[in-house]
Amino acid sequence: MSLHTHHLPAWKREQVDGIKQRFADYPVVGLVNMHGIPATQLQDIRQNLREVAEVKMARKTLTRLALDEIGGDVVEMGEHISGQSALIFSKENPFKLYKHLELTKTKMAAKPGEVAPEDIVVPKGPTSFKPGPIVGELQQAGVPAMIEAGKVKIRETKTVVKKGEVIDAKMAGVLAKLEIKPMEVGLILQAAFQDGTIFAPESLAIDESAYLNKVTLAAQQAFNLSVNAAILTPLTAETIVGKAAQDARNLAVEACIYEKDVADLIVGRAYREMLAIAMKASEGGFELDESITQAVAAASAAPAAAEPAAEEAPAEEEAEEEKKEEEEESGMAGLGALFG
Repeated sequence: MSLHTHHLPAWKREQVDGIKQRFADYPVVGLVNMHGIPATQLQDIRQNLREVAEVKMARKTLTRLALDEIGGDVVEMGEHISGQSALIFSKENPFKLYKHLELTKTKMAAKPGEVAPEDIVVPKGPTSFKPGPIVGELQQAGVPAMIEAGKVKIRETKTVVKKGEVIDAKMAGVLAKLEIKPMEVGLILQAAFQDGTIFAPESLAIDESAYLNKVTLAAQQAFNLSVNAAILTPLTAETIVGKAAQDARNLAVEACIYEKDVADLIVGRAYREMLAIAMKASEGGFELDESITQAVAAASAAPAAAEPAAEEAPAEEEAEEEKKEEEEESGMAGLGALFG
């Protein structure tokens, strides 16, 4: 503790101690920027976060002092203090906290001098304005406007302010009249601290669907690798054994190894090959025995009659595939709980 902290006024000492106590009470602490949030909206945000987090406003110097007195890894949080910072304390994990804070954000009209957070685009199409001075205002602001069917119309979609550019008074007025609200207002997470780790907001901004899709793909690939490499696990053992049995049957048929489980398959294959040769011979003008002729005729008609059976096979394959997917996904049931 530095010497000057001994001489803090009582109210400042109380605030510093309050911050330190909350660090002990809550597993997750974040820094948020509250710049530009109207008082009424801030009250609503606090109300919405009441069951999730506690927002504590304090002077930057007192926040840094509290961080220094706590010491350790948390001191680095001070590097993320900027703007109108406040502390937020929560028992949710940083990913869920970030998600909750994103939900507090609302769109507001731009004020002169503010910086565009993204490209501001005016879409083409009719407006609700009647012909008048508004046409000139739009054109002076760089918005291509015209009069059509008694209404003011934007002739083409145009980017009027690029990301990072300052919005001047004229443009702010035009955007307000067009009811374009480019400014996102809410608690902006600057950093979050948990168990000695400081999380930057970009590491918490996860596209959950894309992330879960990648994890699912990785699980499927791991499953396939395990099956193809014959690595037995509780999830893949049944599939590996089934694949081995099928491979063994195929080998026995190809090598004509007469076992009770494959004898019928070998004979059936030989019979089909015999019929194929007989059909070729018949086409070449050779005369066949009556029994062979009847068998060839039956074989020729068989594909049409066998179509329903052929349609049943994919259904069985789909059932087997669904079973595999259920097995692969069973180990990931709790993944979504991380993000809420």
